[in-house]
Amino acid sequence: MTEVIDGKAVAADIRESLAACIATLDDEDVEPGLATVLMSDDPASETYVSMKQRDCEEVGIDGIHVEIDPDAPAAELYDTIDELNDDPTVNGILVQMPVPDHVDERRVLRRINPVKDVDGFHPENVGRLVAGNDRYRPCTPHGIQKLLEAYEIETESADAVIVGRSNIVGKPLANLLLQKADDGNATVTVCHSRTEDLTEKTRNADILVAAVGLAEIIDAEMVTDGTTVIDVGVNRVDADTEKGYELVGDVDYDAVAEVAGAITPVPGGVGPMTRAMLLYNTVKAAGLQHDVDVDLP
Repeated sequence: MTEVIDGKAVAADIRESLAACIATLDDEDVEPGLATVLMSDDPASETYVSMKQRDCEEVGIDGIHVEIDPDAPAAELYDTIDELNDDPTVNGILVQMPVPDHVDERRVLRRINPVKDVDGFHPENVGRLVAGNDRYRPCTPHGIQKLLEAYEIETESADAVIVGRSNIVGKPLANLLLQKADDGNATVTVCHSRTEDLTEKTRNADILVAAVGLAEIIDAEMVTDGTTVIDVGVNRVDADTEKGYELVGDVDYDAVAEVAGAITPVPGGVGPMTRAMLLYNTVKAAGLQHDVDVDLP
């Protein structure tokens, strides 16, 4: 019978374990602080930031939120980042993406002090991850690793197939699963829009990660019996509901659940883990910046 991987439960365990880490910081008169910066009037972005701020409040992290008019000059965002870099009460900085077209996203990522880059997207932090000396693991890939660990799904010697090559999920996850480590040592294949015979690749997977952003692109014919399926996608599709839509993943859940050995639902799978790992990275950042061993799980 297919095992449903409960991201909400695993995320709750991680958040609970962070309480002891935050208490350790408190003993040293350190309150971890996370600054979120929003330069958008997109309702989804506003919701994401609100959720992250609520998460901070619930676990005892000082949440600082800055809103910038989307029509403001790019320099206003860069200056805001500089101010947060210089603020000793801010341990982590998250600029909610996407930013307006007139703002250079790459320049935004480079502007954040890499020690405060709790998303793990600064070039220095990307380089450290690839070299196997990571400072902060990007939240979604790290959350996926924690899910596999919680459900005792071995990555060593496993064939892991990732569908999607984004800088946020696909590429960093591939690097993490390749590392010579207890939560790595997999043989990794990364598939994308130019991959031929995608089904042939996915059917060879022991662990299949769908992170391409296309609704239900992975169907049952693409999955072998017993495969662990991790669905990163969150896609809005028309539906006969009060809102007029529903959220589905990149995986045809009902069909694939008939053959998979384990599977994450959407919602309730990877999403809660991404938010939990942001808190994790913020606590880690506070410990690093104040030279406090917080003994993270």
